[in-house]
Amino acid sequence: MGEEKKDIKSLSLAEVTEEFLAMGEKKFRALQVFEWLHKRSVTEFGQMTNVSAGLRETLEKQYKLVSLREVRRLASAQDETVKFLFALPDDKVIESVFMKYKHGNSVCISSQAGCRMGCRFCASTLGGLERNLTASEMVEQIYRIQELTGERVSNVVVMGTGEPMDNYDNLIRFLHLISAPEGQGMSLRNITVSTCGIVENMRRFAEEGLPVTLALSLHAPNDEARKRLMPVANRYALKDVLAACDYYFKKTGRRISYEYSLVAGENDTEAEADALGKLLKGKNCHVNLIPVNPIKEREYKQSSFKNVLNFRKRLEKYNINVTIRRELGADIGAACGQLRKSHLDLSEIQGEEA
Repeated sequence: MGEEKKDIKSLSLAEVTEEFLAMGEKKFRALQVFEWLHKRSVTEFGQMTNVSAGLRETLEKQYKLVSLREVRRLASAQDETVKFLFALPDDKVIESVFMKYKHGNSVCISSQAGCRMGCRFCASTLGGLERNLTASEMVEQIYRIQELTGERVSNVVVMGTGEPMDNYDNLIRFLHLISAPEGQGMSLRNITVSTCGIVENMRRFAEEGLPVTLALSLHAPNDEARKRLMPVANRYALKDVLAACDYYFKKTGRRISYEYSLVAGENDTEAEADALGKLLKGKNCHVNLIPVNPIKEREYKQSSFKNVLNFRKRLEKYNINVTIRRELGADIGAACGQLRKSHLDLSEIQGEEA
């Protein structure tokens, strides 16, 4: 069995340059190829028209060029949200969501195929973790969506399937690639990375010096309630998670976003709103209330709109900045993991029938 080809789309410009110099190629050739990969987002070496046929042949032999294949697309009839199901090179599937806002187009990308965090109200985690995504598979979600929609993407949220902090090295590589001025040149300030609270990697992330927004999946104001909803809370106490958030703010000056999915009868009472208000009072933060998306495998129900509004009102009494997340693409199941899960279920049924 031959040695596996290197994934050239996951390499930084400095790494591509190093590889090219070692092959006896000129430095400017590395820049040309990097631009083809990340500025023009080509899917084949043959598309690199200003690169010699000889070099294209060498690249073909020595490197793989990762690209994603569109499997399915669901467009919302309510707004301009589009959900994409993409196949990775090994045919595992992930999903990404394209959302239009007044301030620009945003894409929610996945960082893993599946997830092992086990949050009780999330469809992404039902089948467990299949594998981490490479940096190339993360940038590819943005490149393919730009190509398929004909729209420029200016904001990215790493909040799709998977726990980004559980795929730390590829996440950091992705952030450097998407913000490279020789590629897309996206501002890191327009990128949000979500975590359910892997404390040591949140602290590591604070040391990277990247002006990215950190969003913590909080979902409960105390350890007891958090453990019911999120198994990760058995490993990390809330006080340690919040201390890591404070550390991130201190190191980066970036306001923390606290994500709070409201589940009827679980975490949406007035007492819990007050407990959350006391917990976050005085912090430079923003709370994003998310009416949970019901999934058939779980019993959880969405809070009533009255409860959601009441919860917000109580938090605002503590001078906390609160928004209720607009439900984009509700008619297409745009929330995490739902399209992927239905696709995997269907594949299983078809497999059994075959």
